[in-house]
Amino acid sequence: MIFSSLSLVMHNLAVLAPWFVVAFLLSVLATFLVRKYAPGFGLLDEPVAPRKLHPKPVPLFGGLAIFVSLAVVVIFILFFTNFLTSGEIGYQQYLGFLLGGVILMIGGFLDDKFSLPPKLTIIAPVLAALIVVLFGIQIEKLTNPFGGVIYLAAWQSNILVFVWLMIIMYTTKFLDGLDGLATGITAVGTSVVLALSLTVVYFQPDVALLSVVALGALLGFLIFNFHPASIFLGEAGSTFVGFLIGVLAVISGGKLATALLVLGVPVLDVAFVVLRRVLRGGISAAFKGDRTHLHHRLLNSGLSTRQVVFFYFALAGGFGVLTLFLQSKEKMIALGLLFLLALLVALGLASKEKKI
Repeated sequence: MIFSSLSLVMHNLAVLAPWFVVAFLLSVLATFLVRKYAPGFGLLDEPVAPRKLHPKPVPLFGGLAIFVSLAVVVIFILFFTNFLTSGEIGYQQYLGFLLGGVILMIGGFLDDKFSLPPKLTIIAPVLAALIVVLFGIQIEKLTNPFGGVIYLAAWQSNILVFVWLMIIMYTTKFLDGLDGLATGITAVGTSVVLALSLTVVYFQPDVALLSVVALGALLGFLIFNFHPASIFLGEAGSTFVGFLIGVLAVISGGKLATALLVLGVPVLDVAFVVLRRVLRGGISAAFKGDRTHLHHRLLNSGLSTRQVVFFYFALAGGFGVLTLFLQSKEKMIALGLLFLLALLVALGLASKEKKI
């Protein structure tokens, strides 16, 4: 059974490889162009201590390269083939996804250009999530970890998808504090969805194709975004990569637990940090940036940027691989263990900081 599943995965990866290559090369080209022309539009991240430690100004708006390369390939496939519409995902859902991406690009451009306050930057993610819901991207059912299936009414699905996307978008937005971190973690999550969609149990060739195109777009950008980064995601990119993995988790059949296992540490870190900010400064302080995230604390503990990033990659990849073998109840246990791990690491770093 294992060997037949592996054979199926390898065969389909070979079929999907050309689409990965096209998306990857388009992303490389688009990233090069954005990096070249972004400074002319004033899209530069200036090194301002203590939050920003890069030695020189770095171009922003790199998320545009990921989105454009992904969108071009997806639109081409939709126009000339039925590969992306052979399953349960229709043109309407893809349109909603692409329109949501356009809104995030517009909102991100305005924020990168004018440094908008949090009460305005939230508008684009809210609109993107609402469009996805309005265009019919839904979760019809969830697997009950204790047995059976939980069927959702339309309004329940709408609320769940909206809240889910907002959580994941803000997780990757806050995660984008070290070179390549948010992009790489999203690539890991996309790889896990790709692998699951090619297994005998789930086999979803349309989801696999969208995932492989997304993976190519992410990795083409990551070449420029890895430490030392020559271009940053910017607001548009940091929210879009969360939007991307959030939508993939929904359209692949409600694999929220799978995505949570990959993004578990960042999600929990965001929850801890936001709670700490609210307790100290009220609701208005929830979205004010600081250097209290786990990746910042790991950096302050003496680890290098690359060591911290690879630590996150290892956790995301390790728990992601587990999702290929775990059942629903086992995934819930794994999420519990991940919560304990994140809590122990946070407490250990906090104790070390107090001693210093």
